[in-house]
Amino acid sequence: MKNLIRIFLIVILIFLLSFTLKAQERIKLEKNRNIQAKNLIHKLNETKDTLILQSDQKINYLYSINKDYGRDFEINVDTTYFEFPLNKLAIGKHVLVAVQSPKRIVFVVKVFEEIPSPEPVKLVQNESVAIEPKGVVTTKSH
Repeated sequence: MKNLIRIFLIVILIFLLSFTLKAQERIKLEKNRNIQAKNLIHKLNETKDTLILQSDQKINYLYSINKDYGRDFEINVDTTYFEFPLNKLAIGKHVLVAVQSPKRIVFVVKVFEEIPSPEPVKLVQNESVAIEPKGVVTTKSH
């Protein structure tokens, strides 16, 4: 009986611990595991605020499908490497489609909390000093 109570407590503890670990995630990427999607590397950067798409073939478009089967956004990529800032996405589940003609590679990005926009970089300008132009000497020629 004591062993049953201990096992029950351990199961509850693991269950609660798994929820707290998931609550700390801001972004979750559910990759496409299909063998035909292996060309497209889709991952998050180290700070998990940017989606990185990379392939040996050209990526034509990236778009998002909403729950009404409409498109939230569509980006013309036309390159083999693309970075998409995730601060443009609202909180919730986003189904993204990367088009590599004729293939469409579908994957999911879940946003659990708002991602702050990076602050613009302030450029430090050197002080400029106004210099008076030197007088121009002109001579009259006869």
